[in-house]
Amino acid sequence: MKIIVVASQKGGVGKTTLTGHLGVQASTSGHGPVALLDTDPQGSLADWWNMREAPEPIFVTAKINALPSAIEELKQAGVEILIIDTPPSITEIIRSVVAVADLVIIPTRPSPHDLRAVGKTVDIVNDYGKRMMFVINGAAHRARITADAAIALSQHGAVAPTIIYQRTDYASSMIDGRTAGELDASSKSATEIVELWNYVNTHFDKYVNKRK
Repeated sequence: MKIIVVASQKGGVGKTTLTGHLGVQASTSGHGPVALLDTDPQGSLADWWNMREAPEPIFVTAKINALPSAIEELKQAGVEILIIDTPPSITEIIRSVVAVADLVIIPTRPSPHDLRAVGKTVDIVNDYGKRMMFVINGAAHRARITADAAIALSQHGAVAPTIIYQRTDYASSMIDGRTAGELDASSKSATEIVELWNYVNTHFDKYVNKRK
């Protein structure tokens, strides 16, 4: 089972939206069964999932101290991919989740403040020797800082070549338990998520599986 953790100690970078979209895309692409797990006390991912009508991805709950046993149960149940959403700021929870990850996705907005905040999350990932990938999220179109952000992040780890741009359909789709691709499969947002998931999956097979 692949365990992908979406983490950042900086709030407002779109972790929950990205987790839900990647989970749905992984399932749609035939890489399931896919499970989502929310470790954020605010429960935003759980709220989104409870609004869904589609049966997949499945949603599971587990307290942090029961995370290893929950993961083992999911493996035994045949789940192929587990994507875990994390809270901002709560270092103890982030560390506990990163410890069980195969791949950590760190979303960041292309702003100086967000880029400065990335270091704390990178330090946690490095402490556990985990593979990480940056995703530039919520970017403005034709903004030079987006390219500058990619260059800066590449000094610390892999940067997904697909940039997730700021679009209203990402937020609006989450209101009723869907994704941008489920609203309109031909939209630019849908294409971004397809390309991002394809890269994540390829990156995982190329680098993470190779280390196991």
